[in-house]
Amino acid sequence: MEGRGDSLGTERPLSPARTSPVTATPEGPPPPRFAEEVRDGIVLFDGECGLCNRWVDFVLRHEREPRLHFSPLQSPAGAELLRWAGLPTEDFDTVVLIDGEGAHLRSTAALRVARHLRAPRSWLRLGMLVPRPLRDGVYGVIARRRLRWFGRRESCRVPTPDIRDRFLDSG
Repeated sequence: MEGRGDSLGTERPLSPARTSPVTATPEGPPPPRFAEEVRDGIVLFDGECGLCNRWVDFVLRHEREPRLHFSPLQSPAGAELLRWAGLPTEDFDTVVLIDGEGAHLRSTAALRVARHLRAPRSWLRLGMLVPRPLRDGVYGVIARRRLRWFGRRESCRVPTPDIRDRFLDSG
C-alpha cells in the first residue's frame, strides 16, 4: 500500500480507515482563517450521524470553558481542515480532533476531547491508558453500527444562536 512519510520517517497509509496513526502531522501552519481555532481545538464530526451530534451536544454541555470549535466533516471548513491534515475528504467518517499537537483520530480524538470536560467527565481521558488497538477496536464496533443504533440526520445541524460562533461554517 502506498503511504506518506510522517515526521518520524515511518510510512503512514493514505487511507485512515483501519491503519492510520493516532495523530496525523500536518505540514505547515494551519489555514490562516483557522489558526486561533486550531490552538483551542477543533472537533470534526459526521454531521449526519445521530450519535455524533449527541456527542457534540454532550461536549457543549459539559465543557469546562467554551473553547472547542466544531465542524461537520461534510462542511467546506471540515474538508479544508481534513486536506490540511493530509486526511481524505471523501468517505471519511471518523471523529477528528485538530489541536496544536496534530490531528487525532478515532478513540484518541474522543478521549483527548475529554480533557476539556468538567470532572467527573474529564476522567474519561484515563481511557488513554488502554492500548490504542483495543480502544480503536471498540470504537470501530460502535462506529460501524452507529447509524443503525442512533439514526442518520437528513442534513447537518444548524447551531442555535448562542453557540453559532463555536461552529466554523455557521458564520
